[in-house]
Amino acid sequence: MKIKTLQIFTDYVCPWCYLGQARLKKIISKYKIKLDIIHFPLHPETPKEGRDLLDLFGCSQEELNKKNSMMSKLMNEENLKYNYREFTYNSRLAQELGYWAQFKYKNDVIHDELYKSYFINKKNVYEIDILLSAVSRAKLPEKEAKEILEKRTYKDVIDKHWEYSYKVGVTGVPTYILGTSYLVGAQKEKNFHELFEKENIERL
Repeated sequence: MKIKTLQIFTDYVCPWCYLGQARLKKIISKYKIKLDIIHFPLHPETPKEGRDLLDLFGCSQEELNKKNSMMSKLMNEENLKYNYREFTYNSRLAQELGYWAQFKYKNDVIHDELYKSYFINKKNVYEIDILLSAVSRAKLPEKEAKEILEKRTYKDVIDKHWEYSYKVGVTGVPTYILGTSYLVGAQKEKNFHELFEKENIERL
């Protein structure tokens, strides 16, 4: 039987993607399935220096505090570290880096490290030094990473990811597409189980 592929539309500055990844990790090893990460443009207009979340959400400080408190509670339930967010950053270079690590080195750790850079360390993931620190922690070659970031080696690939996201109608992340079924949002583990059963994914 052909192994099916779960497409995961995601962005490194999306807290729900960070949360969803942790939940999916808990069960994915129990199934015979491939994963395909599709990088999605959540806030592509974000300037390289970042953007204040009060401005992005058009909300008050009290409302932002409530958003952060709710997210912190959900993260704690999954044993994920999370610091209150005040800014969002342009994730484009992080996406190009993440694709390189996955495509060339089959390295999944880079995704965790990029999430940590933003959600735990509150760093600007558009800055080369921050990205290279993530590369180092993921035990990937820093010199090569610096070169692909400066030359924008995978720019066209991520352009195609964005185009594909729009083509299939994805408007928010995380979105999971498997066969003819899809889920939107950071799903509970049971929802993934139900999705895999519906699409007849073999258990290991």
